[in-house]
Amino acid sequence: MQDVREEIEDLNALVLDGKALEAFERYYHPDVVMQENEQAPTVGKDANRQREIAFFNAVTEFRGAAVQAVAVGDDASTVVWHYDHTHQDWGVRNYTQASVQHWQDGLIIREQFFYGS
Repeated sequence: MQDVREEIEDLNALVLDGKALEAFERYYHPDVVMQENEQAPTVGKDANRQREIAFFNAVTEFRGAAVQAVAVGDDASTVVWHYDHTHQDWGVRNYTQASVQHWQDGLIIREQFFYGS
């Protein structure tokens, strides 16, 4: 459990330093499955990398992010984030999101994001 705690803390620090794509490359499994709420999941690191790049390219103004809570269990972690940004398609977004990660071999193999619309 200590390894997951150290890894999620480093991943969060990278995100807070504006290095989310570096965190993605370092901590996500080649077969990662990522899912927004109950939408269809995106499968594989390449597809998820493209999804992440498209998201960051569509953020027109970034006002902040903060970690509000972290929970760690056996090969699992949950991070509650608060985000404040403007997206070119969605407008002003100021919201709280829970990210639930499942770890395998020191990498995130599955992640699901839960947030309101």
